[in-house]
Amino acid sequence: MLSFLRRPAPPEAKASAAALATFHTTGRPAWTPRDLAALTRESYVRNAIAHRCVRLIAQSAATVPLAVSVAGRPQTDHPLAVLLSRPNPAQDCCALLESLYGHLQIAGNAYLEAVSGPGSTPSDPVGPPRELHTLRPDRMRVIPGQGGWPEGYEYRVGGRAHRFTQSDDAAPILHLKTFHPLDDHYGLSPLEAAAIPVDIHNAASRWNKALLDNAARPSGAVVYNGPDGGTLSEGQYARLKDQLETRHQGSANAGRPILLEGGLDWKPMSFSPSDMEFQKAKDSAAREIALAFGVPPMLLGLPGDATYANYAEANRAFHTQTILPLVRKTLSALTHWLGPRYGEGVSVDVVKPACEESAKS
Repeated sequence: MLSFLRRPAPPEAKASAAALATFHTTGRPAWTPRDLAALTRESYVRNAIAHRCVRLIAQSAATVPLAVSVAGRPQTDHPLAVLLSRPNPAQDCCALLESLYGHLQIAGNAYLEAVSGPGSTPSDPVGPPRELHTLRPDRMRVIPGQGGWPEGYEYRVGGRAHRFTQSDDAAPILHLKTFHPLDDHYGLSPLEAAAIPVDIHNAASRWNKALLDNAARPSGAVVYNGPDGGTLSEGQYARLKDQLETRHQGSANAGRPILLEGGLDWKPMSFSPSDMEFQKAKDSAAREIALAFGVPPMLLGLPGDATYANYAEANRAFHTQTILPLVRKTLSALTHWLGPRYGEGVSVDVVKPACEESAKS
């Protein structure tokens, strides 16, 4: 891949046209009012509930078995089936689809690039593709045409850009997106819809961490009972404050007794009702995050959820209502995108259970 940065690849070489961007820093998305990089860090990277929801959906959907059919008859040795089993040298089918579904959950958009065979050019791809690659949504920009429909895509990072020109016969880019009622070209991610409960959940976690750093107990007050209503001098106050911060805060100082002198008295404070509600607010935010992604809270181990009678019922609802619609939508798009390049009647669909096939026969 480093050689691709130094010299143009020969026409017969198989390589992603966007490989030049692999070693650069992330760009700033232009398709959402939120910063995708910051939203990803706060949600997917730092929030366990959102992270697990994205991973659970992406991995479950990627492992759904696929079949390539011609006129309704599955063919395991079809060239499209061979391509999907090994879409590029670095990924197999599950790895490619997992990244595709992950981008769709995090960004609301997912892009798949078809690298055409020998003799083709990016502006005129002909014939079946030789490789498939997922492209990062935060680096992609839609180029609208005169009629409002996308006429191309621009993949830009670090001042360098590659433009993909769409054509009706063999479009190099497949753009998958979720429904967004206020945007013509980009989708709305479940992660963005769950941004508010994610912030609440993260804030509650930070509050709990601060409580643990403070010896896992509520704060108290040092009361000075000086003669005739006297007050501490500035030097005494500064010394007392420094002693409390350095010797009595943090987990390493848990349980250390406080030595008070000169009329000082320690008054511990109990948890207020609002403090006791923090865990409930955190659990409620976690269930809202799971709701935005379509993941039953029971599958995440969240307490206090009795929506489903048992784990098997929750898992069945998850696959029926979340995984299968996502997979069928993706495979329908793949069929319309790649099917015509292999001839008429070529389609990609979910492998049906043997019991269902026998019932039909």
